[in-house]
Amino acid sequence: MKPASSSPLTTRRQFLATTAAGAALIPALSRVASSQVSANDRIQLGVIGIGPRCRSDLKSLLPNNNARCVAIADVQELRRISGKAFVDDIQKTTDCKLYRDFRELLDRKDIDAVLIATGDRWHADATILAAEAGKDVYSEKPCGITIDACQRLAGAIHRTGRVFQAGTQRRSVPNFQAAVQLAQSGQLGKLHTLHASVYRPVLNNTWLPAEPIPDPEKCDWNLWLGPAAWRPYNQKYVQGRWRGQWDFDSGASLLDWAAHTLDLCQWANNADDTMPIEYVPGEDKITCHYANGVKVILDFLKDPFGDRSPHYITRLGTCPVRFVGDKGWVETGDSGEVVTEPDSLNPLKNQERAGGLEVAAHSKDFFDAMRSRGKTRCNENVMLHSHVACHAAALSWILGRTLRIDPKTQTFLDDPEANLLRARPSRVWQG
Repeated sequence: MKPASSSPLTTRRQFLATTAAGAALIPALSRVASSQVSANDRIQLGVIGIGPRCRSDLKSLLPNNNARCVAIADVQELRRISGKAFVDDIQKTTDCKLYRDFRELLDRKDIDAVLIATGDRWHADATILAAEAGKDVYSEKPCGITIDACQRLAGAIHRTGRVFQAGTQRRSVPNFQAAVQLAQSGQLGKLHTLHASVYRPVLNNTWLPAEPIPDPEKCDWNLWLGPAAWRPYNQKYVQGRWRGQWDFDSGASLLDWAAHTLDLCQWANNADDTMPIEYVPGEDKITCHYANGVKVILDFLKDPFGDRSPHYITRLGTCPVRFVGDKGWVETGDSGEVVTEPDSLNPLKNQERAGGLEVAAHSKDFFDAMRSRGKTRCNENVMLHSHVACHAAALSWILGRTLRIDPKTQTFLDDPEANLLRARPSRVWQG
């Protein structure tokens, strides 16, 4: 479904006409480290971007993994200061250092890993810089704002040999694991339809009124924008109003949930090394088809926390999924409850529930992989295929037509316009 007020493609062309062309000029880091940690070493962690989600992550990352946060970088002074107070209270120390520019944090040789929890626009480029600086990376999702960004991220992790974990933590939560196990075990019969709930996509390029740019020490607007297209400063952007803006958000906001729910469908279909090959936009859904005949339906929600429309697939909390075979189905969500048909298939009946936002097991998987130098559950390859599938679905909605993609090259077939939208012009910036 396209926005009623204007053509998404026209809006996109207007955006491209006003955006600086050319490749991103991200200052290179001269040092490529090869730090590793042993089984008993305490992991030294740096944080890049410390907002509400980051604080939630840190509550699980720090206490249980022999890890210590030694540095925080954020472009906003108030967030830096309050973030340090938050970390100091958890760790009962005062030695966590603060930085406005995260590149200074990456120059520290004593930091083993970074948690990246900025806005979407920075996730891929910050991950690449961190990997090139010899750091392992836990990145919040969406990990790349475009198909090209996801590919560059995966390439950098392969090239540097770092450990990477995407923050799609539901792969580490028991109820989602149980649902996927049912799908993969054959107990549902032959899978034919997978449902992934998503936000209804939006395409918004409107600018908020310009306000005076603050002192960089208070809020570094240039560094906040980073590789994203320039626009005038407005305080509401740095307070969270960047969400839904094409310049700053991922895939018309589709990846807010699809990075989790479509990722779970990928896993259920044993498709971590591939993706759907066809994407068909509709009024209230996007239907995606795999080469093996399984289809994924991305169901739009009018209100992600209160939708009660008849077509909605489940009432089991946020980020629900449903896997359907010819002998039964299973559905689950962030409530932790699992529902099956037939009921006898339910593996978690009467068991304790865990919430889908909990990252304790996911962070442990990351730190364990750091020590073993193995792969995480949501490594760069898993992220690449599920994120590209999300972006392909979003572009089918933006363009208002069916798209077909080559899963190996992640390029669209016979659609030059769609291929142009695999990347965005990056702002040439200096800091």
